[in-house]
Amino acid sequence: MSNQRKHLKLGVFLAGTGHHVASWRHPNAQADGSINLSYFQQLAQTAERGKLDMLFLADSLSISQKSHPNILARFEPFTLLTSLANVTSKIGLAATASTTYSEPFHIARQFASLDHISQGRTGWNVVTSSIEATASNFSKDEHLEHSSRYKRAEEFVDVVKGLWDSWEDSALIRNKDTGEFFAKEQLHTLNHKGEFFNVRGPLNVPRPPQGHPVIIQAGSSEPGQHLAAKTAEIIFTAQNNLKDAQNFYKSVKDKALLYGRDPNEISIMPGIFPVIADTMEQAKVKYEELQDLILPSIGLSILSEYLGGIDLTHYSLDSKFEDLQIEHINGVKSRYELVKKLAESNNLTLRELYKSVAGSRGHHIFIGTPQQLVDKLEEWFINKGADGFNIMPPLLPEGLDLFVDQVVPILQQRGLFRKEYEGHTLRDHLGLQKPVNRYNN
Repeated sequence: MSNQRKHLKLGVFLAGTGHHVASWRHPNAQADGSINLSYFQQLAQTAERGKLDMLFLADSLSISQKSHPNILARFEPFTLLTSLANVTSKIGLAATASTTYSEPFHIARQFASLDHISQGRTGWNVVTSSIEATASNFSKDEHLEHSSRYKRAEEFVDVVKGLWDSWEDSALIRNKDTGEFFAKEQLHTLNHKGEFFNVRGPLNVPRPPQGHPVIIQAGSSEPGQHLAAKTAEIIFTAQNNLKDAQNFYKSVKDKALLYGRDPNEISIMPGIFPVIADTMEQAKVKYEELQDLILPSIGLSILSEYLGGIDLTHYSLDSKFEDLQIEHINGVKSRYELVKKLAESNNLTLRELYKSVAGSRGHHIFIGTPQQLVDKLEEWFINKGADGFNIMPPLLPEGLDLFVDQVVPILQQRGLFRKEYEGHTLRDHLGLQKPVNRYNN
């Protein structure tokens, strides 16, 4: 279809053996998946076979003995995506990079390089880093406060975009006869001086093929929504029901208008954790098999992270949320609110809550058949709860294989998703224009 707005946007969030915290213990899992290159290459090729818009890699800069197994040992995203670029040709390649513990010049250079290597398929997931312990890995005594992290992030993104514009698209002449390598008037020095950064430039990488790699953002707090509405082209979010998804969708799109942006240029893609089988009963059995593999100590440690690091080991597993008496957190506030709402609205015990959160980490859990999953995706799509979805298979590679082989064909039959790639870059897949170089205005 020529009007890409009518197509769902689909990404796959690749996480080692799968998004379920106990996926590595499953008999069908490749336990070393997080650090197995050929395994990731096969996953990337499967996703491209399904004509998905992109694959996405998360990242973190701090671990502990309580961290998710997929996080404890995994590849650095730029290194891995460079390899995946060489075994794929169409699918977008998105990675997380922190604005709190990085410098704009480094990030601009890395993503510009990857965009050239992949011929225009890169996306940057802008994060402010939520784990307070990360500060200790970067010679800092304390984690930057929540609102300051977002102010820094806004300036950071602006600097990176300015560096990507250092070179105009036709600046590199490389005329062997005249000896003119580049047009001097088409190379620009940024000379940024701001609250957080002083960056001279120019960048020592030519302008990326996409102009700017696609900007992705995942903040759902009020500051996060403003940052996303102002800077992002894809927004990842965790929403557990259509009503909440619709409220978030409208909130961000309305904020985009405040910043003078076209809301249709922003794709909101909630995460969905699909447990798929031929029948509902079989899907429920698959889900419970995974849930039964969660060790209570692991479930509680993951839940603790979402609740600001509170020690949960002193509480009975039959305790309710109000028994925890949490007053303040400096982590991911939107995820805390989601978990709180989940617990209170369903009157969950601590045991029930950690099982729910540890499995999907707060994202929408779907259990059912491929047909039922398509019904769910279509319902959210046509009712303005989502422009697309970030697929989070609980178990890999099985979950991705099932989605590509059984769900994508139904989406295609309904006209909700492409049958072939219509372009070459991630911006092409998403229906986004190449940004005009700021020096051409």
